[in-house]
Amino acid sequence: MITPFRIEVPQADLDDLTDRLARTRWPNEVADAGTDYGFPLTRLQDLADYWQAGYDWRAHEAALNEFAHFTTEIDGQNIHFVHVRSSKPEALALVLTHGWPGSFLEFLDVIEPLSRDFHLVIPSIPGFGFSGQTHDRGWDVIRIARAWAELMRRLGYSRYGAQGGDFGSGISLALGAIVPENVVGVHVNYLPARPDPDADVALSEEDEARLDKAREIMANRPPYQALQATAPQTIGYALTDSPVGQLVWIAERFAQWTDSRSQVSDDRILTNISLYWFTATAASSARLHRDAPRQVHQCPVPVGVAVFAHDITQSVRPLAARLYDITHWSEFERGGHFPAMEVPELLAEDIRTFFLAQLEKDGPTTTVR
Repeated sequence: MITPFRIEVPQADLDDLTDRLARTRWPNEVADAGTDYGFPLTRLQDLADYWQAGYDWRAHEAALNEFAHFTTEIDGQNIHFVHVRSSKPEALALVLTHGWPGSFLEFLDVIEPLSRDFHLVIPSIPGFGFSGQTHDRGWDVIRIARAWAELMRRLGYSRYGAQGGDFGSGISLALGAIVPENVVGVHVNYLPARPDPDADVALSEEDEARLDKAREIMANRPPYQALQATAPQTIGYALTDSPVGQLVWIAERFAQWTDSRSQVSDDRILTNISLYWFTATAASSARLHRDAPRQVHQCPVPVGVAVFAHDITQSVRPLAARLYDITHWSEFERGGHFPAMEVPELLAEDIRTFFLAQLEKDGPTTTVR
C-alpha cells in the first residue's frame, strides 16, 4: 500500500529544539585556531543562533509540502519518497538516490528541469529522514536497491533509470546489477577511484594525481567515517541529544566538500540538518557506513559518470572502464560533493543527456499505471 504523506513537525518539537539551542554549553577555542582543530567556534555559533532565532522551519516545511510525498512499507521498513510526474505520460522514470549526510532535499533544484523529460521518484534511504529509523541489521546498498526495485514495481515502472551520488551511487549501481532487465542505465556523480596494482592500463599524470589523493584519504581515514563505520551507535547518542552536535557534524561536511564558488545556502543546510534532528535518525543513518559494502563491480547496464573537480575524490576513467560499461563521461570544473545543490543546472543537463541517449537506443520504455 502506498499512502500520501504530509510533513507536519509537532510544535512541541520545534519548541524543544529552540530550548536546547538556547542552553548550549560551548567549549572554548584557542586563539587563531581557524580550522586546524576542527569547525570554527564563531561560525558554528552563528549557525546555531540563526537556527534558533532566524531560520523558519515552517516556511520550508510548507515549500516541501508542495511536492507529492508518499510512504510505503517494504521489507519491514517504512520508505518515504517524493513522486513527480512529467507532463509527458510516456516519459522515462528516474529514481534519484541521495547519500550521507544528505537527504531527498539534495534534488529539489533539479526536479523542475528533469521533470520536463522524466518522471522522478526520490526516496529517503532507510534510516534517513522521513523513512525513519531502521531496527534490524543489514540495510546495506544491496538491500536498499532491492527495496527500490520493489518501489518502482509498485509505482508501475517496468523500465527506468537510476542516478545517485555518495551512497546513492552505490545503491544505483546495485539496482542496475539486481534488475538489469528493468534499468536502462545508471548515472553517478561519485565513483571513487582506488589504486589497483594489477590494472594493466595507461594512466595520465592527472589520473595519477587523483590516485595520490585517494591514497592519502585511505591512509588518513576521516574521523567521522572511522567512527560511523565502527561505532555508529556511540556517536548517535551525542548527535541525537545535542542539536549543536548534530549541526556541526553535518555542517562541517558541507564546508569541506563543496566548491567555494557554489556554496549551499545556510537555509538549505539547516533544512537538511533539521530532517535528521526531527526524525532522530543520526544513529540509524550513520549505520550505513558500517553496513554498506564498498563498491558494486558487476553492474551490466550502461553507466554514465559526472566528475566534479571539488568532490572528495575524482574518478579515473581507465580504472572505472575496467569495472563498468562506461558510455558517458563528463568532467566539470565547478561543483563538489553535492552537485544537485551546488550546480544543479550542470548536473541536470548531464543526467538528461545520458538518459535521453539511452532512450534513443532502446525506444520508449516506461509503463505507468
